[in-house]
Amino acid sequence: MARVQMDALQKSETAAQSGQSEALYNLGLLYATGKGVDVDLVTAHKWFNLAAMRGSHAARDIRTEIAQDMSPTEIAEAQRQAREWLSQH
Repeated sequence: MARVQMDALQKSETAAQSGQSEALYNLGLLYATGKGVDVDLVTAHKWFNLAAMRGSHAARDIRTEIAQDMSPTEIAEAQRQAREWLSQH
């Protein structure tokens, strides 16, 4: 079972490398819900932020929702990670 979940995560990460909003959004969902990974709102926010930047309205809405459960420091870290990802891809 863990291998199947890891394969799904790896496939999502590979798809996200292309910068497609749907792939970025899906990674955000994985981290926000804990599907195959530990729940990580900072990482989820990062992926939703990147998807929103590429036009995903759903990502923008969910990013706003999860930000309510995050501290300003966590949000700043998620934004820093998103900028770092953008500079590398």
